[in-house]
Amino acid sequence: MNLNKVIPKIGAAIVTITVFLFAVCLIADFTFGSYFVCMLLPIGYILMAAGLHHECGKDRQVAANIGMVFAAVYAVLIFLVYFAQTTTINHGGLNEQALALLDFKRGGLIFNYDLLGYGMMALSTFFIGLSVHTESKADAWMKNLMMIHGIFFIPCFIMPMTGVFTAMADGKTQSGGAAALVAWCIYFLPIGILAYRHFDKLD
Repeated sequence: MNLNKVIPKIGAAIVTITVFLFAVCLIADFTFGSYFVCMLLPIGYILMAAGLHHECGKDRQVAANIGMVFAAVYAVLIFLVYFAQTTTINHGGLNEQALALLDFKRGGLIFNYDLLGYGMMALSTFFIGLSVHTESKADAWMKNLMMIHGIFFIPCFIMPMTGVFTAMADGKTQSGGAAALVAWCIYFLPIGILAYRHFDKLD
């Protein structure tokens, strides 16, 4: 069994399934479900990214290494954000000041960390994509989608500094935010599918 093929293929499958389930949970307004699948996505992404890192070749190792470092930072931030939501916040008992900081729906500190995490993911996809050698049109699509996804770093990093999300505390932007996340799912889903096809074709 070639684990260099099997493990990233499993990762790509996890990415595809979790992104799809995340969109379903958003549409169904199943908050706990959306938080839970968000903790599975980094696992799949790291497995998938590690497979692309393994294939990169010596001439693109620096880009692939940078991509893996950003993937690790992304995973840590996302696990902290959503583990807090599904445990401490879900169980209740926090005072109003703590909830203002830690409740994802309030648009406070923990929400900003979430955006920072996905900003790190965007940087990771850019550098991992940069390291991909394309041997087919499908691989070229995967590479381009990953690199273009890197643009998301800019709003994820800058927008929390503007205070644009403070209206979330009053519930004014949640529907718009859900729509934006569903749009992101539609964008990212093909990356998982193309990566799965990529690893499935390997000898």
